[in-house]
Amino acid sequence: MKILRTIFRVLVGLVFIYSGFVKGIDPMGTVYRMDDYFLAFSIPWFMSFSLYLTIILCVIEFSLGISMLFNLWIRKTSWLLLPMMIFFTVLTFFDAVYNIVPDCGCFGDALKLTNVQTFIKNVILMAFVVPIFFWRNKYRSIFAARGDFALLGLTVLAFTTLSVQCYRHLPLIDFMAWKVGNRVNKTEALPVTFYVTYKNKKTGEEKEYVSPNYPWNDSVWLADWIFKSQRVIDPNSNQGMVLRVEDQHGADFTSSVLDNPDYQFILVSYDLSKADRDGFNKILPLYKKAMMDGYSFICLTNSLPAEINKFRMDHGTAFDFYNADDVVLKTMVRSNPGLILIKDGEVLGKWGFRDFPTYEEVKQKYSVK
Repeated sequence: MKILRTIFRVLVGLVFIYSGFVKGIDPMGTVYRMDDYFLAFSIPWFMSFSLYLTIILCVIEFSLGISMLFNLWIRKTSWLLLPMMIFFTVLTFFDAVYNIVPDCGCFGDALKLTNVQTFIKNVILMAFVVPIFFWRNKYRSIFAARGDFALLGLTVLAFTTLSVQCYRHLPLIDFMAWKVGNRVNKTEALPVTFYVTYKNKKTGEEKEYVSPNYPWNDSVWLADWIFKSQRVIDPNSNQGMVLRVEDQHGADFTSSVLDNPDYQFILVSYDLSKADRDGFNKILPLYKKAMMDGYSFICLTNSLPAEINKFRMDHGTAFDFYNADDVVLKTMVRSNPGLILIKDGEVLGKWGFRDFPTYEEVKQKYSVK
């Protein structure tokens, strides 16, 4: 039984550490998902607390994982572990049944699970957590109670500091499609596969074929079989959210931006009304020098044209504004505003507004001439 208790403890600890870590180093990603829940439950006023709740949740989750993995103060922490698992199991059950939000983000953007998969994962995890709760008095730490408390306290302090640092700058590890080094101008679409199902008129037998590899031109065969249904597998739909760049009239400028063979500066602000004003002021010298050297510098936002015009007048921003989906913009960079440098579709650099570089620093690092 001691070996079984250890296995349960270690497995739960590893899952909680991983889940808390991948969300804690990208707190804004979890904030966006919390906002989805608050909107779904018609409590939008709670969104003002999303950041604080995110950091608290991630720190608790990571610390519980440390407690389980290293056998620290389990007699106490299990009283928090079990109610937390019950809450999220119930929540993900309703997610799986009613699809309250499309992505609960239990593992952040590091590992994508469907709502049904998330619920199944929590049910399996509950099968380990419940026994741990009832075995809680059998776990013995190698440290005294004060030592366990001190180690967990240091864990809370260190991980809180890390999460706040990642919020104020950019995630420690970027799990998004627009991470540095990735190509974002995937112009070659993968082939789409069509499947058709035919039913035998006499026997009721059903057969599925890959179109057009079936006897569609055989009149004898068609006399016995009738078309029933069709399904499509589009591998391009699994490549993540696709950026579409439009001007205020809806004209598509995506290719001119993503396929630009030269250096392309993209300032991202999903909502201008929520953007940091000092960040916009800080980027202006870089914009002016980049334009003088002939490089393209644009701003992508989801704000309406009237809001854009007012923002330009209030802040004297002369660069061109284009529209894009706000969800896609949030995945591009976790900062409002944030700066991305690409060349021929490859992401070279990303910065949050607190870390905007000077034009001279960009020239030196990326050999901009």
